[in-house]
Amino acid sequence: MGFLEIKGLGKVHYHEYGSGQKLLFAFHGYGMTGKQFSILENSLLKQHRVIGFDHFFHGTSVLDNGTEAYVLAGMQPDLLKAYLTTWFKQFGEQRFSLIGYSIGANMALFLLENFAEWVDEIFLMAPDGLAEHQGLHFLRASFIGKKIFRKLTYSSWMMVLALKLLNKINVIDHSLYIIAYHEIDTPTKRLNAYYTVNFNKTIRPDIEKIARLINLNNIRCQLYFGQFDNLFPESNSKKFLSLLNQPELHVLPLGHWLITAKLDQYIAKQTNDYQQQEQIIL
Repeated sequence: MGFLEIKGLGKVHYHEYGSGQKLLFAFHGYGMTGKQFSILENSLLKQHRVIGFDHFFHGTSVLDNGTEAYVLAGMQPDLLKAYLTTWFKQFGEQRFSLIGYSIGANMALFLLENFAEWVDEIFLMAPDGLAEHQGLHFLRASFIGKKIFRKLTYSSWMMVLALKLLNKINVIDHSLYIIAYHEIDTPTKRLNAYYTVNFNKTIRPDIEKIARLINLNNIRCQLYFGQFDNLFPESNSKKFLSLLNQPELHVLPLGHWLITAKLDQYIAKQTNDYQQQEQIIL
């Protein structure tokens, strides 16, 4: 583990794990850290050396400017690109792959858009970024939505009530509800949620451009969804999939909480089958 010091942004903490040789930059979901993918020990970790970044307001990454005004303005996209340019300056340019879960997938997509010629594969797990999430867009972009979001954040009970309502009307699945409930049960956690959603709002990947780059550079693209995920469902990927030459879509009998031992087992078997098919072709 270590830190990347990025000028104009802050200290980005990263975890390093995995026994493989291939470099894999990893971007976790809300409420987790860069170690989230360590559970994939029987699959991806055998093939990759994972560099898992902590998002700001998670783990131990720290902004130089932590004022609310700075955070609510959103992260400058060039500063996300600086994650990799800074890494390359320290450790040398090298080919790599990307993995992103939920909100982290949005960041992985953006980096592929800007570093496609260096990318071998991308793994998108229950990804944000393939289609506009209307609820999140309302909360962080509209005048009324921003007012409501702020009110929910600073209330001791309103966000919990709103979460229960979202679960009741099936906007989120029950597994996500349980996890999210424990991520908003203190004022600090609610503020971190508010800051995370707003700070990342400026990272907006161009899906059509990304699809062209994947096809042009022969980047292997694998997408994984939970069958019962109502937050970022498989249906969000239809347009993106239609633009790809060789997409690989996997739907598991899970909810949004996808990074589990079951996923590890699934990918391990999938990888073994894929390698056997390659040997037959050769």
